[in-house]
Amino acid sequence: MRLETAMPLQVDSGVANGTAFSVYGEGAPVVLIHGVGMAQRVWEPQIAALAVQHQVIVYDMLGHGDSKLPTEGATLADYAYQLAQLLDHLDIAEATVIGHSMGALVALEFAVLYPKRTVKVAALNAVYRRTPDQRRSVMERAHHLVETGVVATLESTIARWFGDPVPEALKESAALTRSLLSSVDLTGYARTYRLFASQDEAHVARLPSLAVPALFMTAEFDSNSTPAMSRAMAEATPGSKCVVIPGERHMMGLTAPEEVNGHLLRFIDTPVL
Repeated sequence: MRLETAMPLQVDSGVANGTAFSVYGEGAPVVLIHGVGMAQRVWEPQIAALAVQHQVIVYDMLGHGDSKLPTEGATLADYAYQLAQLLDHLDIAEATVIGHSMGALVALEFAVLYPKRTVKVAALNAVYRRTPDQRRSVMERAHHLVETGVVATLESTIARWFGDPVPEALKESAALTRSLLSSVDLTGYARTYRLFASQDEAHVARLPSLAVPALFMTAEFDSNSTPAMSRAMAEATPGSKCVVIPGERHMMGLTAPEEVNGHLLRFIDTPVL
């Protein structure tokens, strides 16, 4: 990731209905939804590339950044409704929706619940039908997060997402990720992570009826959002596509932005027949 990459003009920002947001560029709307523990800034490499010809909307998920907390027991539908409210505020009828990790679950939920407002949907590093061992591990992390806070799991998360030790070329991206995780609201993080840990089968029965073009993309060495998961989602979704980025891990949007952005732009710009 190059943090010095020139950012496009920010044309709007603020807080609407408890959601902190920013808008960049002009053109067909594209929404970017970050993962658990992250915030708007994690999308900087994608904003820089996509906002050249598109209107790019980024926002802080419930419980993250400057957005309001989710209620105790909030559902994926509540997170999707947050986006629907934001689009209403911005007077946007429909958009391409792209999400990463937990944001991918939210993007898919939005596409299922609001198909007429979804042009296309892209799920990056999504989770789908975890194995028993994978489910046990993520539930243990959710439990430790509540018991000990972010700090206790921070370095293991960085190692899982970037490697151990972190390669020199990825240290800048890892530092940004560490900073975002360290500053996240613990209550918002814990509530959102518990939902993320339990919703890997939320779309199993609904993907076959997904009514919009879909892209499922993950990284070769993402041990929790595996290539097998993305392939299974693509197989279950009519007319969809699966892409696996070689040699990358969970934070591929930061560590391989040129390749990720290239696939996203081709997906966004391919006409819907």
